[in-house]
This record gives sequence, C-alpha cells and structure tokens, in this order.
Amino acid sequence: MPMSRRKRIFRQGRLVVRRWRHTLRHNHSAITAIGRVLDIFSFLASIGCVALFLAYLGYDRDPDEIKYMMRWFRTIQGIYVAKVLFNLLFDYRHILRNTRIIKWVVDIGLLTTLLPAIYPHPDNPWIQWLADVLYSRKFLVGILLAYAVTDICHAVIQAMGKRTNPSLILSASFLVFIFIGSFLLMMPRCTLHPIGYVDSLFVATSAVCITGLTTIDVASTFTPLGLLVLGLLIQIGGLGVMTFTSFFALFFSGNTSVYNQLMIKDMVYSRNINSLLPTLLYILGFSITVEAVGAAGVWLSIHGSVGLTLDEEIVFSIFHSLSAFCNAGFSNMPGGLSNARLMNSDQSVYIVISLIVIAGSIGFPILVNFRDIAINTMRRIWSKFNRKPARVRNVHICNLNTKVALYTTTAVFIISVILFWLLERHNTLDGMSAWVQWVQAVFNSTTPRSSGFTSVNPAMFLDVTLVVVMFQMWIGGAAQSTAGGVKVNTLAAILLNLKTIVLGRTRVTAFHRQIATASIKRANAVVTISVMSLFMIVVAMLVLEPDLPARAVIFECVSGLFTVGSSLGITGELHTGSKILLCMAMFLGRVGIISLLVGITGDRRDRPVGYPEENLIIN
Repeated sequence: MPMSRRKRIFRQGRLVVRRWRHTLRHNHSAITAIGRVLDIFSFLASIGCVALFLAYLGYDRDPDEIKYMMRWFRTIQGIYVAKVLFNLLFDYRHILRNTRIIKWVVDIGLLTTLLPAIYPHPDNPWIQWLADVLYSRKFLVGILLAYAVTDICHAVIQAMGKRTNPSLILSASFLVFIFIGSFLLMMPRCTLHPIGYVDSLFVATSAVCITGLTTIDVASTFTPLGLLVLGLLIQIGGLGVMTFTSFFALFFSGNTSVYNQLMIKDMVYSRNINSLLPTLLYILGFSITVEAVGAAGVWLSIHGSVGLTLDEEIVFSIFHSLSAFCNAGFSNMPGGLSNARLMNSDQSVYIVISLIVIAGSIGFPILVNFRDIAINTMRRIWSKFNRKPARVRNVHICNLNTKVALYTTTAVFIISVILFWLLERHNTLDGMSAWVQWVQAVFNSTTPRSSGFTSVNPAMFLDVTLVVVMFQMWIGGAAQSTAGGVKVNTLAAILLNLKTIVLGRTRVTAFHRQIATASIKRANAVVTISVMSLFMIVVAMLVLEPDLPARAVIFECVSGLFTVGSSLGITGELHTGSKILLCMAMFLGRVGIISLLVGITGDRRDRPVGYPEENLIIN
C-alpha cells in the first residue's frame, strides 16, 4: 500500500474517533451508561474467567473441550479490551491521576494479548523465548486471570462504598469463599478418590474459618493440587478476605473513595489514611516472611530424620508453616503431628511450630504497634548517631491493647504449661524424658488456644485436663489475630472489671490508663453470647448424636465454635446434620457472633429520651 494512501486512511480513522469522542462527550449520560454496562459485563466476565480457570486447572480435558474453553477466554478477552479502550478514550484523565503503575502493567499486558490476532507468529522471531511467551495460551490465560482478580477486588471495594455494613460484607465474603472452596476440593485433580459434597463443604468451612476439624483424612485424600487449594483457603481465611481485597484494590487501582479508605483504615489498624497501603504491605509482608522463615525452620528440624523424600519434606514444611501461622491445624502427615516418626525425633519440629503458632496468634494490631515502636526506636538511635536533637519521645507508643494482650497471653501460657505438665506427666507423658515432657507440655499448651495441632491423643487426657484444654479453647489468642476464642483481650477486660467491682472502684484501669466503658460492655457481651451459643450448640449436638460419648461431643462443639480443630476422634462419625451444625458453629466462631448480629440489626442509636434509673438486686 502506498505511503500516502496509508496516511490518508490513518487520518480518516483518527478523525472518525475524534468525532465519536466529541459526540459522546456532549452526551455525558451516554458515556456513563456505556461505562456502567461495560463494568457489569466486565464483572460477570471476571467471575466467568475465574470459573473457567478453575475448570481448566482442576479437570481432565480432551482437545475439543480445550478449544471450547479457549473460545470463552477469547470472549472474555474482548470484553476486557473493550473496557480498557473505552476508559482510555473517555476517562483517560481520571486514569492518569488515580491508576497505579501495576494496573497499567496489567492493562498493557491485556492489550499485548491482541498481538497474535494482529501479527501472526513469525517463523524466525528476534527473541525466541519472548515470542514463545507472548504467543502462548498460558500467557493469555494468566493475564486474563490477573485482570479478573483486580476487577473483582475493585467491585468489592465499590460495594463497600455503598455504605454496606462492614460486618455483612465480611460475613458474605467468607461464605463466598467457603462455597467456592467446597467445589474446588471436589475437583478430580484435587482428590485421590471422590469425596461427598458435605465432607468437601465441611473441610472448606474448616479451612476458611481456620479451624482444622476434618471429616476425612487429608493425607490420603488430597493430591498436591488439592493441598495447594486447601492452603490458599487457609491463607485467605487467616489473613482475612477483606485484607486481600483491600490490598489489591489499593495497590492496583488506588482510586477508592474516602469512605472506603476509612473502612480499610479501621480494618488494618492504620493510624491515618496516608499509611493504608504501607500498613497493608507490612501485614502481608510480615505474614509471608514468618511463614517462609517458619517453613525453613520446619524443614531443618525434619530434614533426613522422618523418612520423607526431599519433595515431601518441602511440601510438609510449607504446608505446616502456613497452617501453624494461620492457626488452622491441618496436617498432611498421616496421623498428623502425633506421627511416631515425629514423636521419636529430637522434638525441634514441635518447638518451631509452637513459635509459628504464637506469631500468628499475637494479632495484627499488635504487629502494627510493634512496627511503630521499631520505627520510633530507630529514629531515636539515628538522631543520637548523627548528634542531632532528639525528637520528643512518645512515651505511650506501646498502646494499652498491646500491653494488656501480651501480659495476659504470657500469664495464660505459663499457667497452661505448668498445669498440663503436672496433670499429664504420669498419664500421656509417662515414660518420656524430662526434655520431651516439657516440650510436649509447651506444644500442647500452645495449640489448644486455636491451632488445633495435637501430638498426643486428646482422647487419653484426664477429665480435668480436658476441662483445662477447653478453657484454653474458650480463651483463644489476641484480638484480630488468626486465633479463635473470645480472645485474651476480652478475658483481661472482664477480669479487670471484676477487680474494680471487688475493690469498690468506679473506673476500670490498667497501666495508668482507663479502659473505655464501651470496651467493658462489649467484653461482657462476648462472654455472654459465647456461653449461650456453646450451650445451644452442645444441646443440639447431643440430640443429633445420642450414641456418641457426651465428653467427646462437648469437646467437639467447643473446638468448632472457638475454631480450634482438636477432636477426640468422633468427627468422621458425625451424621450429616451434625456436620452442617458444626459448619455453622465454625462460621459463627470465625466471623464473630456479635459482629454478625450488629451487621444484621444495624446501628440503632439510643432514643433521645431519658428514663428513671433503678437498681437491680444482684447478690
């Protein structure tokens, strides 16, 4: 084609585009309507893209089925390209101001997928490996999946901007992942043998709610792909669905509303809006770092000593580090951590896993506070090193929540270790050396507070030991952590309130700070609802399972409601109704019954009316 003709065609095309843009810009409602339609189609395409990818990954396919699936991927590609081009033509100024560089990379990658349609694969490309990547099916599917994830996260954030109650969004997000996970775990490539939907739903609920109870044997049921899916569900449930969603929305687009940012600020415990993304990065980075270091520690503690191949050791280490940090309690080892090969080792694996469990149960607000303390300390040291005037020291940088949680956790841990050793040293720990007894006492006093790992059979515990263990389950870890229970913060609040009442004081104080009345009220409500919920679940379970031992049923209910995962061995014997009841208990324990009730009933302020005050007779 002559150059002059090519230029003429290009100019005519550019003129047509300009006229189209000019026409639509004078009709703002048309642009808005088209944009909303594209957003809806894009969101539906994103859901379809994720479903297609899962089917592509988890099922065996013949060539005809692959071609059919690729046609759908091409359709989704067309919808995404249309949205990107529309935004570039009519909303480019907003995009330039608010879109982050990573989102640009995804959009450019999406446009790059058009290369095979524009320019066929060359016979002799300049860079062979680059051509192989750009013209491959995996590159197309990977870019579409990346765009789908960002699009879904952005849609969730936009839903938050509709002033929807955060508790309802959180609960709904957990339910969505539970049901998605229940179907994923049933895929042929995820299981070594078929499993029923109720069992798959139970395991998915237990994973997302980071409990650890299972009606099937994980080691003999799931393939490496199934373990990967299970690990992803545990990670999402442990760190929280909204943490991941907020991170992707802020990191990829950055154009969330002020209301959204205020909600995210409260969720990730950031001091101000400007530090939202750094705080999210810190939480995710800390979690991944602890899990990576923990996996290395677990591998070093078992390498060459438990009869596993190198690949099996790596999978064991990664899976158990993830499960321990998220306080999930799942194990891919036959018999779990009570396996004889582990029990006969040098016990270092139990010490490492205990440390990982403790790191996960500290709580993200405390981790954020630790970061602030570290930054403040480094600044002071740097000022002294450079002989600059020191900044005014913040004497209260270690906040009250951190102090109360750490002191209470330490006290509960020490008391639990001593009690377990005293009660079980002539029972389940009998015949072990002093070193092994104390390591097992530490391990079995750490895990009942949420992780659910067991190294000795809980069914062999003394009745008094079971009572102590259930009390630990009820307490759990620190608030806003991966642990379950009513939390050590709640225990500290009710004990401090009790101390105030006994001493005849009017204000609840700790560390020269007065605890807010609202916190005391919420602590009392959490304790009351936890006891009432446990009572109703136990009664219902005893009615559904009259043939099972009562002690085992009560222990199972406590373990499920407070998302621990320990069992006396009856989980696999439960009927379908009992499994569904236990799924509900795990869900309520993870999202928080009070948070769910607040989300359902809404925020109802007191009426502007004063009533006469009277006292109740309370002995």
